[in-house]
Amino acid sequence: MRIGILQTGHVPDEIKATDGEYADMFARLFEGRDFTYDIYNVVDMAFPDGVGAAEGWLITGSRHGAYEDHPWIAPLEDLIRAIHEAGRPLVGICFGHQIIAQALGGRVEKYSGGWSVGRRSYQVGETTLYLNAWHQDQVVALPEGGATVLGHNDFCANAVLAFGPRILTVQPHPEFGASVVQGLIDHRSATVPDPLIAAARAGLSRPTDNPPVADWLADVLEGADATVLPGNFTREVRA
Repeated sequence: MRIGILQTGHVPDEIKATDGEYADMFARLFEGRDFTYDIYNVVDMAFPDGVGAAEGWLITGSRHGAYEDHPWIAPLEDLIRAIHEAGRPLVGICFGHQIIAQALGGRVEKYSGGWSVGRRSYQVGETTLYLNAWHQDQVVALPEGGATVLGHNDFCANAVLAFGPRILTVQPHPEFGASVVQGLIDHRSATVPDPLIAAARAGLSRPTDNPPVADWLADVLEGADATVLPGNFTREVRA
């Protein structure tokens, strides 16, 4: 299956040296699936010819805000709406989660409650999952009648969303392992309060639920209904 990865940012060079770009992280996350990848650096105005260029689509994280005035934001939103209208599978992570919501009529803001960084718990259905986060922006209003909230925590009410059966978006980062979080602590944490950084450091050695979330995302890319939690969706790690 051909997956188009829409890169909306580049990782810091220090992280790239050890973990690669966002597309490399997702290729590792989905290892074992019969996926091939085409990478479009939309942050650099490199866009696909249209929705038919891939069978499924994925939008990465970014240091940029969905509400910022960049020349690539509007065409990316147009592409998101076209993917939605065509019924193609689409997955969005962090910034991808936010820009999809915004393109479909929701609202994204720099959250007044501050940052969420490092290993955090999320309630997804009846299951508590642990994933790495790194964000201050959030989806604060959903499109009218156009989204289902599948996951949340006390800090982020709209952490996992489905937009109909073909689009699944996740605010935290299932593609981030401990080395990526360590790199962000070392190289992109100047504006994050010290107590949050200390808590993120303390969580580096603790496991996350990246594997079951990876399977869920991959299943949606392969055509599973995004609004339905997997029947075998169980926590792999303990608090």
